[in-house]
Amino acid sequence: MRVSDFDFELPTENIALRPVSPRDAARMLEVRGSVLADLGMRDLPGRLRAGDVLVVNDTRVIPAQLQGVKGEARIGVTLHKREATDVWWSFVRNARRLRIGDVTEFGAGLHGEVLERGDEGAVLWRFFSDGVLAEAMIAAGAMPLPPYIASKRATDARDAEDYQTLHAARDGAVAAPTAGLHFTPELWAELAAAGVGRETVTLHVGAGTFLPVKVDDTDDHRMHAEWGSIDAATATRLNAARAAGGRVIAVGTTSLRLLESAVSGGVIGEFTGDTSIFITPGYRFGAVDGLVTNFHLPKSTLFMLVSALMGVEVMRAAYAHAIADGYRFYSYGDGSLLLP
Repeated sequence: MRVSDFDFELPTENIALRPVSPRDAARMLEVRGSVLADLGMRDLPGRLRAGDVLVVNDTRVIPAQLQGVKGEARIGVTLHKREATDVWWSFVRNARRLRIGDVTEFGAGLHGEVLERGDEGAVLWRFFSDGVLAEAMIAAGAMPLPPYIASKRATDARDAEDYQTLHAARDGAVAAPTAGLHFTPELWAELAAAGVGRETVTLHVGAGTFLPVKVDDTDDHRMHAEWGSIDAATATRLNAARAAGGRVIAVGTTSLRLLESAVSGGVIGEFTGDTSIFITPGYRFGAVDGLVTNFHLPKSTLFMLVSALMGVEVMRAAYAHAIADGYRFYSYGDGSLLLP
């Protein structure tokens, strides 16, 4: 398909720069088949069925923005994917100034040596420190807000809490699984009372999620790999829930992509490793029956994914309604419940 098929106009006033408070006070647009309903996240328990299971991503965002100096050059680094405790792929501004073997100083005793250079500003680093490496990386780094927020305001202390989900437990993401930002203990209590289950998986979201699609045809786009894990016990419980008539509903596109990476013949399996799955219209879903997600960027792989789940024309109509009705878009914005 043409990437232009997934374009739409979004007024800047629809882009959320802060989350609502409390988190579950966000609006929720339900798309059930092709029928739209204006609701709130607190309505979610009443829109699901007993026996349904919500699957959340427990990745935790690390301070993945680094500012370094090499000679006279300033080097901006966004960590992307961890290969070892001290080795990370990243995207780098001024990458052309770096050669293999160069060492950059990032402050707080943190240094990085260039091991390899890839395409589109990708650089593989080996990090080392005068002290404890993990502590130095935290001290030197900053929370990596998405470009559409960071271009409009500076990161501040509030973001350290606002940009983590309630479920965050395993360090490794450089972007939040933002659908999970809407959930509170109170909302989970109401979901449990309604008979809705919860399962947890891990997908460490990489900075590639923010990269624009630069090709004209979706067949020519290459996704960046991200590491994920579903343990055997979780897979068994999800399969049992579906066998009993329940629906598996992913909380966020990250959970969905991992589940679809782990399914074969309609059975979700144990999974540990990298996934670069790219879901576009025509894809046959095998693991999920619905999705809770935020509103995504024009021409993005995530808008392509929700269009694959619900249909392109359905999602174009849903987004046109959301824009006209003042829904708040992107990471700190409102949510949607998509049920094919």
